[in-house]
Amino acid sequence: MAEDAASSQSPALLAVEGVTKRFAGVTALSNVSLEVRPGEILGLLGENGAGKSTLLKILSGVMPPSSGRIVFDGVEFNPHNPQDAKRLGIVTIYQELSLIPTLTVAENIFIGRAPLGPLGLVSWRKMEEDSRAIIARVGLDLDPATPVSALSVAEQQLVEIARALSLKSRLIIMDEPTSALTETEVQKLMSIMDRLRKDGVAIMFVTHRLEEASAICDRMTVLRDGRLAGHLDREGGPIKLPKIIEKMVGRAASELYARPTQRDVAGDIRLSVRGLRTVRDPQAPHAIVLEGVDLDLKAGEILGVAGLVGSGRTELARAIFGADRIAAGTIALDGKPIAPETPADAIRLGIGLVPEDRKHQAIFAALGILTNFSIAALGRYSNAAGFMTERREREALASYRKTLSIRMASPEQPIEGLSGGNQQKVILARWLARDPKVLIVDEPTRGVDVGAKAEVHQILVQLAARGIAIMMISSELPEVLAVSDRIVTMRRGRITGEMPGIEATEEKLMELMALDQKQEAIP
Repeated sequence: MAEDAASSQSPALLAVEGVTKRFAGVTALSNVSLEVRPGEILGLLGENGAGKSTLLKILSGVMPPSSGRIVFDGVEFNPHNPQDAKRLGIVTIYQELSLIPTLTVAENIFIGRAPLGPLGLVSWRKMEEDSRAIIARVGLDLDPATPVSALSVAEQQLVEIARALSLKSRLIIMDEPTSALTETEVQKLMSIMDRLRKDGVAIMFVTHRLEEASAICDRMTVLRDGRLAGHLDREGGPIKLPKIIEKMVGRAASELYARPTQRDVAGDIRLSVRGLRTVRDPQAPHAIVLEGVDLDLKAGEILGVAGLVGSGRTELARAIFGADRIAAGTIALDGKPIAPETPADAIRLGIGLVPEDRKHQAIFAALGILTNFSIAALGRYSNAAGFMTERREREALASYRKTLSIRMASPEQPIEGLSGGNQQKVILARWLARDPKVLIVDEPTRGVDVGAKAEVHQILVQLAARGIAIMMISSELPEVLAVSDRIVTMRRGRITGEMPGIEATEEKLMELMALDQKQEAIP
């Protein structure tokens, strides 16, 4: 492409030269160099712990490097804080959402720089007009006056991207921007990135989704263990997955989504849902309500739930877990009717939930790993007098640390210091300690690297083999296909299709996800 050739001949907009970062004797980055040119999309890849987040924090002004040099637009770049970076035209969109839930979409987009009228007062009309135009560019069709708390995680991610676009950035750093998006939203984002590239904007794209990186990136820089593993160039076509994986982890591409052999699922029906309907929350008028969901889940089975954002998948999980009020319908566990009114009720009954928003709904970020592990099963680690038995608590964590290969410094380490994959393993261990009958996992590998992704998949298979009934919700169809024994699809709060996992394909699932009424299978 002519544009690719032009960008490759342009002088670098950003040049990182031999950057190193040390923390209390630990080297997080060692002698890393890379370049980003105007009108280019550079992929920054590597497993969790490779040093990507540290490099992003340096580039966005959160922390300085220990040594090395950074040049932006021909001038040495030494930002003291993120605002310095933004003023120069470098904007970072982090994986974990940074929106303020109580403010509207428009207020979040223009926070700290609201347009003013002639009298120096905020011009709310102009703010909403400008916001409407910006969110339309990312494919969002909603009122800018909508509170962010009423949006799904995927919609909030798109608002984050819209805010970056509103800053007229010269370099946009995107940290896992597609992690909460379905295929449709991903394609919209790719189109936006392509338009920005044609407008001369440089993009650094950090992702664990290698297929997306292969499709959109002009070049890639791969980090491994804090060091530069190498650069990959687009040579007349997409960069091939085997090359990327070899640079990252040295594993075969077939391990990315290795579909297991068909398992025998002979268990009885563990969870049965009939005619389930939920109530619309007046505080979240745009949230999806369930419209008569019928569902069975067998012991020892992994049931995949597929659907676009807004299909009701997460709402189904929340209703079963007692987090959302049920208006009608029944839930039965092992043939006995249950009516969990709160998550505590569901936990006592033997139902666990690993939610999609790990940061806000699953972990206590500043607390230690041990506390995060035992929080859902305190009674199991206390004595007859009700006091915690720390020895028992530590022994249990040590056991799961070995079983699930949780990589951590110590039980006291704050969980926010772990990689996404290891955080997810701690959350899984939390529920395993309660020996659940049903485990619901919502986006289990969101923000997890390729190596840890395969490990999480294998853990789910092992849990099913122990007889636990698993409901797995995922926006990644290859993941649904790789792990599920049976798959159901949803749209607008309804089940629209069902088929055995071994017979499913992405095309069949996409067709079922577009239906309004249930269809058993597509030949």
